[in-house]
Amino acid sequence: MPSLFDPVQVGSITAKNRIFLAPMTRARATKEGVPTSLMLKYYEQRSTAGVIVTEGVGISRVGLGWPYAPGIYTKEQIEGWKPITKGVHDKGGKIVLQLWHMGRAAHSAVTGSAPVSCSPTSYPTQIHTYEGKKDAEVAHELTKEEIKETVQDFATAAKNAIEAGFDGVQIHGANGYLIDQFLRDGSNLRTDEYGGSPDNRLRFMKEVVEAVIEAVGADKTSIRLSPNGESQGVIDSDPAKVFIPAAKWLGEKGIASLAIREGATTQGFTSPDAGQPRLNKEIREAFKGTLILNSAYDRERAISDVENGVCDAVSFGRYYIYHPDLPEMIKQNKPFETNIDLMKVFYSQGAEGYTDFPTST
Repeated sequence: MPSLFDPVQVGSITAKNRIFLAPMTRARATKEGVPTSLMLKYYEQRSTAGVIVTEGVGISRVGLGWPYAPGIYTKEQIEGWKPITKGVHDKGGKIVLQLWHMGRAAHSAVTGSAPVSCSPTSYPTQIHTYEGKKDAEVAHELTKEEIKETVQDFATAAKNAIEAGFDGVQIHGANGYLIDQFLRDGSNLRTDEYGGSPDNRLRFMKEVVEAVIEAVGADKTSIRLSPNGESQGVIDSDPAKVFIPAAKWLGEKGIASLAIREGATTQGFTSPDAGQPRLNKEIREAFKGTLILNSAYDRERAISDVENGVCDAVSFGRYYIYHPDLPEMIKQNKPFETNIDLMKVFYSQGAEGYTDFPTST
């Protein structure tokens, strides 16, 4: 019977435990998307995680629409990540970069160009920009040629991540961003081979995964999906028909891991009540690789789910902000902090609420 503190293989990575850092946008890069020394400290502090998954990292200028979020599409950005990957490795950690394209959730006030998506829809609420929140814009519907270019952007970004020293990449296919917009029928209104049936809506995700595998290898390729519930205005009428076949196909590709985020998402924050049935059991049966679950986990549920084979690892988000050495907190059975108002400091660019939390020792 495995425990949270047993090693687990994640493709080419041997993770020292099964307590992972979930990806969380924190907005501490420069306006040009270059990582900073503050980010180095943040990730070094969390090197005791089995695997660190970075915040979403933009694969292109049009895909990176969050103010002060990092990218991986320029030489300066690649060089900016190198001290971070080295710092984590020097402390015995493993770190994976999350490949992010926001699709319709981006804004021209940040990117300098119209947002893009599978269909001409718009984000359901106002969007963060450098000038405060602005009304969402109607997305430009990607042409087939533009889809090919975007797939290539994912592959190039994956290569850039390996050049920057990352142990692998995780494709962001969740939370209502571009890949998720293609996957679910609430946002994908296309009538060509990229829309309509579940098979067609899966096509873009499959092309991205295959391109990234070709670029860096299946053992360094993972993906994150959010199969149930509304995610930033994106929802599917029958998730089982999309995400169970997706999980089976991903397993056949031999990818390093599949991460599942269950629950509704608004402005990046997850509620455990998805309003739709969870699919993790069916996905577990369909996907034979390393499965990582995420969403409203506490210590007891994480221990139980790993020991009972519900998943192979658990990723924690906000608790990992409060507790940089979360594995030690869990090992010592210390209570998690729950009363800090993170919204004041989540995207504030400073050290407060970012690198100033104490460790348990």
